[in-house]
Amino acid sequence: MSTKSWIFDVQRRDYQSRNSFLHIFIWTLSFQAEAIISSKQMDKEYLGIGGLGEFTKSCAQLAFGNDAEVLKSGRNITVQTISGTGSLRIGGNFLSRFHGGPRDVYLPKPSWGNHTPIFKDAGMQLKGYRYYDPSTCGFDFTGALDDISKIPEQSVIMLHACAHNPTGVDPRPEQWKEISDIVKKRNLLVFFDMAYQGFASGDIDRDAWAVRYFVEQGHNILLSQSFAKNMGLYGERVGGFTVVCKDAEEAKRVESQLKILIRPIYSNPPMNGARIAATILNTPDLYSVWLGEVKEMAERIIRMREELAAGLKKEGSSKNWQHVIDQIGMFCFTGLKPDQVERLTKEFSVYMTKDGRISMAGVTSGNVGYLAQGIHAVTK
Repeated sequence: MSTKSWIFDVQRRDYQSRNSFLHIFIWTLSFQAEAIISSKQMDKEYLGIGGLGEFTKSCAQLAFGNDAEVLKSGRNITVQTISGTGSLRIGGNFLSRFHGGPRDVYLPKPSWGNHTPIFKDAGMQLKGYRYYDPSTCGFDFTGALDDISKIPEQSVIMLHACAHNPTGVDPRPEQWKEISDIVKKRNLLVFFDMAYQGFASGDIDRDAWAVRYFVEQGHNILLSQSFAKNMGLYGERVGGFTVVCKDAEEAKRVESQLKILIRPIYSNPPMNGARIAATILNTPDLYSVWLGEVKEMAERIIRMREELAAGLKKEGSSKNWQHVIDQIGMFCFTGLKPDQVERLTKEFSVYMTKDGRISMAGVTSGNVGYLAQGIHAVTK
């Protein structure tokens, strides 16, 4: 395999190698947080079933904003989970046992591959709604609204808060507003998956905009959060699951039931990663540095998107590659067909999934020209 192109291999990728240059500063930040933790000489006793209170409070504040009404009223319950995957599974189990509506979860087409087995194994039925338009490599807004308008009432709809995985295609704010309206009319229960807060646009508030807007509009949502990407804590498995309830009394009942679900699965979550995340979020100097570094990482990926599109134009491509720039987050649906992907692999040793998805985290100033050369060669 060419040494120039191993990083595009998303089928056999090494996550640590692929992201090490992106997360080197954030890892340094986590080391500072761990030094603070170590200096306190805390014990390694079990956490409570719901996790580290300092972390779950900060987790909810990061999602909803420090002054959010939902936090002041106490009508949310947030528990620590084993990263985003564990959060989704706890959510799936909760829905399977307690949701009063259909046991159907409607996923965008396509959605993150692990959503299907997570919810299926939790006892939910998987359905879908139109989301990605291959003809434009963008959001199928009309198709999404049409499908959502036909979803049976009280069903569950999964929405990606930002940096949609795997397409990188997000609705615009005005489109989110229309989605919110039709979801409310259909009386659907919204489950947000927010795995990339800050890592999409570089702005934690902008990336949480849809979540906050839906709550402001009266949706009592479910929310999954992960700190793997935005804090580089992949192996620490740090996540949170939140249920927004009608009032504080209902939140207490939900908390009790969540603990009953968690207890026989993993009893209680790991503490080290939660302590790191909580320390960063609650130490003003570290928090300020983290915000800057998340912004820098996101902006680097955005810059690579622009350079890839410019490189394709420089190679002489007559195709419109604006979607590479318009998409956001770690992943890009290039629009390449399976036969073009196969040629790219054989002729340029560039590896990607057959649907043409690449990880923009693996594109650098040193290889973006080579990637542009290869894509142009197989698409002209």
